[in-house]
Amino acid sequence: MQFTERRSEGLLRVYDVTVPAAELQQKLNAKIEEVRPRVRINGFRPGKVPASHIRKLYGPGMMQDIINEAVQSSTKESLERANARPAAQPDLAVKSNMEQVMAGQADLQFELSLEIIPEFEPADLKSIKVTKPVAAVSDEQVDEALTELARNQRGFEEKAGPAADGDAVIVDFVGRIDGEAFQGGSANDAQVVIGSKQFIPGFEEQLVGAKAGDERVLKVTFPDDYGAAELKGKAAEFETKVKAVRAPKAGELDDAWAAELGFDSLGALKEALRKRIENDHAAQSRAKAKRALFDQLDERHDFELPPRMVEAEFSQIWRQIEQDKAKGADDPADAGKSEDELKAEYRGIAERRVRLGLLLAEIGRRHKLEVSDQEVAQAIAQQARNFPGQERQIYEMYQRNPGMVANVRAPLYEEKVVDYVMELISVTNETVTREQLFADDDVKAETPAAPKKKAKAKAAKAED
Repeated sequence: MQFTERRSEGLLRVYDVTVPAAELQQKLNAKIEEVRPRVRINGFRPGKVPASHIRKLYGPGMMQDIINEAVQSSTKESLERANARPAAQPDLAVKSNMEQVMAGQADLQFELSLEIIPEFEPADLKSIKVTKPVAAVSDEQVDEALTELARNQRGFEEKAGPAADGDAVIVDFVGRIDGEAFQGGSANDAQVVIGSKQFIPGFEEQLVGAKAGDERVLKVTFPDDYGAAELKGKAAEFETKVKAVRAPKAGELDDAWAAELGFDSLGALKEALRKRIENDHAAQSRAKAKRALFDQLDERHDFELPPRMVEAEFSQIWRQIEQDKAKGADDPADAGKSEDELKAEYRGIAERRVRLGLLLAEIGRRHKLEVSDQEVAQAIAQQARNFPGQERQIYEMYQRNPGMVANVRAPLYEEKVVDYVMELISVTNETVTREQLFADDDVKAETPAAPKKKAKAKAAKAED
């Protein structure tokens, strides 16, 4: 193999690679001799088929495999010779006439184009200080969760009197704006649980006091951040007919009820609910501490970023932004901004995500952090359990798609590096309320390995 660096600009590297035709033919001859003892063709004794005949019958297929293997091995060897750490999969452009290469009449020549990972020195992690918000779980929270569980588990039963808070009202309705019915504004036999806040503000409240057979016109205004753009801020009227009123089924929240749910006692059920809430708090506390860590890591590092990586990240974000906009679910914070302004903001987010991703990868590399195949298998098994009866198909899907496995490994690696860093930095707990802890809840998805669904512009200076 012949290897030449043709271009080196910034992080861009372009290499010319040549695999001589003689080398390919030598591998083809060796392959033919390897299979020759096992070839069975009518008219020839076992193991006595002439090499020329095997070449004629199977040579093209063998040569294609040899070329593919040569490209892979030559690419790997070229990167090792250049001591290059590619930031992404290299681009490959074949420059030879492949018919001539297949026929053994020309060398295999191709071009490798790639961006390398920049060289930089990570900041002193021990100098970083992070405040981690924590919130205790109150007895009131547990009682609220218990009441909600009872409501969901016990369901509702018919009620003769007027609807009250917590009751389920079965209604038919038709929504109109300026007297015209609109798409998605009608339903039959819809269950409206008063106080559940599942409908737009004002809808549920106006059903308090309603009885079966009543007809009411509910006047509401769609929120400015409503999912459908054509309905945002619009005043609407819903012609509603009440078909039934149902109250939550009565029953004591006691040990017998807890036993029906599989718990030894009501106390055990409450303890399980408390543990679940504590886990939610712990996950949110970690998410916010992680956000604070990323803020400081981003502030302390400034190095050249591979343009193609940034462009790929930006393209992924922008596609999501355009999809949300088409659905009318674009971010209200983006209102009034030009496309150029939005692209500049979201490109800044893309740059931050790439910077943090490279930084975490470098920290992991220097400290020899790895995700084992067993950890990946466990994560895949966990995902498969979410599809009862389809576990085998899920496993097979991952076996056929190495890229999907990589998508599982990436966030596991990120979390392992973050755990390592958290052990080195100074973390101070700060007691806050539950409301303060869960404010700006969308931080959970904002990580380099798992890009958030909606990359809000305000997050450009926070967490991505």
